Amino acid sequence: MPAPQKLEKAQLVEIDSKFKDPLPGGTQVTVQFNPETLKVTYANQLNTQGTGDQKGGATTQFVGAGTTKLAAQLWFDVSSQPGQTGGADDVRQLTRKVSFFISPKTQADKTVVAPALRFLWGAFQFDGVMDSLEETFELFSPDGKPLRSSISFSMTQQKILRLDLPAPSPLGSPAAGTVPMTPAVAGQSLQSMVGGAGLGVSWQAVAQANGIENPRLLQPGQLVQLNVDAGAGGAGASASAGISLG
Repeated sequence: MPAPQKLEKAQLVEIDSKFKDPLPGGTQVTVQFNPETLKVTYANQLNTQGTGDQKGGATTQFVGAGTTKLAAQLWFDVSSQPGQTGGADDVRQLTRKVSFFISPKTQADKTVVAPALRFLWGAFQFDGVMDSLEETFELFSPDGKPLRSSISFSMTQQKILRLDLPAPSPLGSPAAGTVPMTPAVAGQSLQSMVGGAGLGVSWQAVAQANGIENPRLLQPGQLVQLNVDAGAGGAGASASAGISLG
């Protein structure tokens, strides 16, 4: 039976107060299990008033900036992941970094602010401030340590964010911050995928850049970055690991 495809893991990254770049030395969390769904909510602050004319209708005015909110749920489990949780025997050892983002920070000028946060999952990005977090413990060890928990959190940005897909770009010039990935079809090899793309790169270079262990048989839907540096690998290049999408 083919091994299940690995999906890229979502990340929580502390960013600067201008919501632009990762904070040097800041907190970063790679989630243990990806969320099943993400919920994005948009809201405007409106005020409805009469026009003063009995025959006229009411008018609606914007009275403040809009907001965009992201809600998600994450799961963490140390009960059945031997060797994959860094020896953690209490799920709070994994979740405390997530709860960091709900804790206010005192800055050099004595002002207290919440850490700016970036949620990343593949091509999806949301910047904001965590305004709520709820952790529910689901399973306990005989000595009372929580082993499994779910975290529901929401993030808010004080403006209406455009979360559209990046604009299409020709091969060789990907849109800023994105890397084009090509899904494999059933029974396809890396050699045939690279040859069919006609990009002038060797399949060895693509295998090395993607960490593909078995170029002769790709999993259906497996994502491969074909637009790689032609000099990244040669005929003798070897892959170091399976494709890492999570």
